[in-house]
Amino acid sequence: MMVEKFMKNDVLQKVRCIADYQFGKDAGKTLFPDNIEVKFSGRTGRVKEIYVEKKLVATLRPTVGNFSLTIEGFKRLLKTFKYPKFRVVVTKEAEEFVRKGKNVFAKHVKNVDKEIRPMDEVAVVNENDQVIAVGKAVLSGREMLAFKRGIAVKVRHGVEKSDNQR
Repeated sequence: MMVEKFMKNDVLQKVRCIADYQFGKDAGKTLFPDNIEVKFSGRTGRVKEIYVEKKLVATLRPTVGNFSLTIEGFKRLLKTFKYPKFRVVVTKEAEEFVRKGKNVFAKHVKNVDKEIRPMDEVAVVNENDQVIAVGKAVLSGREMLAFKRGIAVKVRHGVEKSDNQR
């Protein structure tokens, strides 16, 4: 029993450290409270998925060593970080498509965290700061505002499933 508690605390501390490194100070505690559930890879024994209250919050990508956050994960994270941190705000015209998991094009970016770099995990939000999708930045935040063509965010999940995601 003591070994299990020690191991759980060790894993909790490890995932919090990774989140703090990737997203900034206090991200780890915000994303991963004490009551996390961790699923490990059957093949490697490494951390694979992290759940809070039965909801998937993050997946640890083993090849890169950082997290891919779910919509639930970003909802938790954005409570701690002030607007526009980690956010890409899209126009009303694009919102419907992005909600269904379509990529964000630069011409539809209304506002953005200018500190975003290509390959960063980002939340796509509407003009009311509601998370409508999550994905990976293709352009920097400044480029997203400057460019009028091309993909700004490669969306991984939208809040609504489209026909090809079912």
